[in-house]
Amino acid sequence: MSPVLAGVSQLLALMAALALAYVPLGNYLARVYTSPKHLRIEKWIYKGIGADPDTEMRWPAYLRGVLAFSVAGVLFLYLLQRLQGVLPGSLGFASIDPDQAFNTAASFVANTNWQSYYGEQAMGHVVQTAGLAVQNFVSAAVGIAVAVALVRGFARSRTGELGNFWADLVRGVVRVLVPIAVVGAVILVACGVIQNFSGIHEVGQFTGGTQEWNGGAVASQEVIKELGTNGGGYFNANSAHPFENPTPFTNLFEIFLILLIPVALTRTFGVMTGSVRQGYAILATMATIWLSFVALMMWTEFAHHGPALQAAGGAMEGKEVRFGIGGSSIFAVSTTLTSTGAVDSFHSSYTGLGGGITMLGMMLGEIAPGGVGSGLYGMLVMAVIAVFIAGLMVGRTPEYLGKKIGTREIKFAACYILITPALVLVFTAAAMALPTPGDSMTNSGAHGFSEILYAYTSASNNNGSAFAGLNADTQWFNTTLGLAMLLGRFLPMVFVLALAGSLARQQPVPVTKGTLRTEKPLFSGLLVGAVLIITGLTYFPALALGPLAEGLA
Repeated sequence: MSPVLAGVSQLLALMAALALAYVPLGNYLARVYTSPKHLRIEKWIYKGIGADPDTEMRWPAYLRGVLAFSVAGVLFLYLLQRLQGVLPGSLGFASIDPDQAFNTAASFVANTNWQSYYGEQAMGHVVQTAGLAVQNFVSAAVGIAVAVALVRGFARSRTGELGNFWADLVRGVVRVLVPIAVVGAVILVACGVIQNFSGIHEVGQFTGGTQEWNGGAVASQEVIKELGTNGGGYFNANSAHPFENPTPFTNLFEIFLILLIPVALTRTFGVMTGSVRQGYAILATMATIWLSFVALMMWTEFAHHGPALQAAGGAMEGKEVRFGIGGSSIFAVSTTLTSTGAVDSFHSSYTGLGGGITMLGMMLGEIAPGGVGSGLYGMLVMAVIAVFIAGLMVGRTPEYLGKKIGTREIKFAACYILITPALVLVFTAAAMALPTPGDSMTNSGAHGFSEILYAYTSASNNNGSAFAGLNADTQWFNTTLGLAMLLGRFLPMVFVLALAGSLARQQPVPVTKGTLRTEKPLFSGLLVGAVLIITGLTYFPALALGPLAEGLA
């Protein structure tokens, strides 16, 4: 089988698996977040944290719950790293330095999982399992909760209540993430991913000596790393490491986990709003962008330029032979079009245009299909913008799902889409203008600029993948990237929840002949165009200085 045919076959198998899971999982998620009943274990948790799950919250109270829980998570994870040297199960590793501990705590709480350290050389079992793995679950559940709150804003009327954050958080962990993660971890272990608590030991005999590796609860962290679109690996090589991702099947299974919940949430959106066709329209928009990016990535990486690439069957630099160009391309696009950030190849080694595609995927806002929760609410905000643009074209007050998009709503949506680009461009400009940050670049010229641009794009969009070649373990990058991750995660949530509260208070308007049919292919096309145009106008100058300049050289 040719490498191109192998890649296409993997793509078709992945799409079939997602199609089979779409309806049952989407319907199940809708039942989880609309059921009035509480499980016994959930009642114990509510009692332990002192929360009343039946109390409805308006958007300020819901936001306070999100921020209070996240602040507590940052403090706990920071202290856990600072105390690692005196904790049992630390494998002899010292406590983490303050700037790196802050960066890592902000990273995992913000669902970014940017790592400026070597996991197998810095983090012991306690920090990995009680700290990082736990945040993989709860940070993902926070994203789903905010998305569900926005969906309730569209579904409800004449009330400002959006549900209960604590109930949404607990249900997301107990009923959704943990059950799927248990099944997924068993599958990964059966396929060769390690799961143990062994210490550091020597592996194999090599010319000049042996190599040391430590074990760990890798499978259980790997599954939630992908399922929760987190991305932080147990080992520095991330999903390119054979202990995390040993075979082509596990590679495809991990891509399936990355896309599973973000895709299914579009069905949940349709069910909760009473129109599954609206969910299909959002899914069609996401699928169009995702498939276009995969096709473009495969084309750039399979293009045969020169005898070395012809002999290898494509641009194999930085890619694992066991995955090939096809599997690596699908993984790279999926991880950057979601907020996952896991990598099974080095994006810095992709062709110039291929590296630009990974960067552009993040710059879109990671909405195709995006992270767990964040992808759906990001796409719904873009839908509000698209409806507003359509209203301007025909001279009609824009409406979406029976709600008028007025001045207040469009201000919230506009603030949402401006926050992340501002963070990316301001921090990148500062790093390039100051003398010290530039010392961390391995390369000069356009590729060196791409390293900096990619880092802040990844952090501000809560992706977490790295372009490689950049030494980010410095006080400057640990601090500024940590701030970018926190601001890029929680400032947009402020405007999402404010938008949800504003929509929930409205009285539905009747559908007329002049109402834009947002469940039709025409609207999906308009939404795709709005996403690409807004992103292009915002980032094109920066992309022209980096990956475009390198790819066209």
